[in-house]
Amino acid sequence: MPHSSVLLSVAHALPPHRLLQTEAAEAARGMFAHRYAAFERMAPVFTTSGIESRYTVKPLDWYFTSLGWPERNAAYLEGAQELFVEAATRALAAAGCAGSDVDTIVTISSTGVATPSLEARVAGRMGFRADVERVPVFGLGCAGGVSGLAIASRLAAARPGATVLLVAIEICTAAFRMDQLTPANMVATALFGDGAAACVVRAGSGEEGLARIEGAGEHLWPETLDIMGWKVDPTGLGVIFDRSIPPFAEKEVGPAVESILSRIGVARDSVDRFACHPGGAKVITALEATLGLAQGTLDHEREVLRQYGNMSAPTVLFVLERLMGAGLPQRTVLTALGPGFTCSCLSLSRAA
Repeated sequence: MPHSSVLLSVAHALPPHRLLQTEAAEAARGMFAHRYAAFERMAPVFTTSGIESRYTVKPLDWYFTSLGWPERNAAYLEGAQELFVEAATRALAAAGCAGSDVDTIVTISSTGVATPSLEARVAGRMGFRADVERVPVFGLGCAGGVSGLAIASRLAAARPGATVLLVAIEICTAAFRMDQLTPANMVATALFGDGAAACVVRAGSGEEGLARIEGAGEHLWPETLDIMGWKVDPTGLGVIFDRSIPPFAEKEVGPAVESILSRIGVARDSVDRFACHPGGAKVITALEATLGLAQGTLDHEREVLRQYGNMSAPTVLFVLERLMGAGLPQRTVLTALGPGFTCSCLSLSRAA
């Protein structure tokens, strides 16, 4: 019988610059109001988003400068490496490990291009061994935290005793665009921030940790490529962010989650807590409705969104870390939505 993977630690990291939502709204007005006729109609998103602050790799003034793809990706590379080191170091320390103990690294990121990939760029600083296995994953977007933990879990289970490090990093603000006069860009400007989270996973007989990873799965909806993602042009990445996401989530996510749980052998009524990626205030409300939860149940999700905004892939791991601190229920199911359009789920049972 294969060994279950065990989650040994969760940790996060934030870039140095804290951006208040009031400052972001004022800056957006200065950027867009005189050029975008629909700005006043879109402006309330800054106050209805449920966000009070976010963190960015660059100071606010940087985003007003003339930025092309080289400048944006340079900011991504610099910021992502620093966040990788900080989040990974904290997660490894919490698990009682050093960089030299890591056998496999899963790196999740979709907000910039790094070749060599991020874990290679920081290998010397982290003390990774020369024979470490590297699994960089691009394109999962907001679903990356859950899907990445599932990948790490499967890799750990395939080689009992191996230490697997997951690091999810997103520099979403590198895609803030002054030239995109669209509703999607206004919403992105109001929602997204930067951050990273890391987990350590291991499998083996008698392995103890924070929680056991019971199983994971995904649901991909056909003909939904235009709901979420990136479009690429010489200036950089431009967000695809459809206004239909909250109603789509309310209608479709509940049945998809039920199907995933059935496939991995988890009874829906045995789930004590759903830990969801907080994509935005409306998305959280839609998730509560589709999962049959009382409004207000996803309190940690709202608090993470309030303090940090939507950081894409690592955000759900911030929620998980808060749940760990509050006392993880017996069974928790992580969920996240991402480009594809896809739903990713992972079930955790509390360690004895």
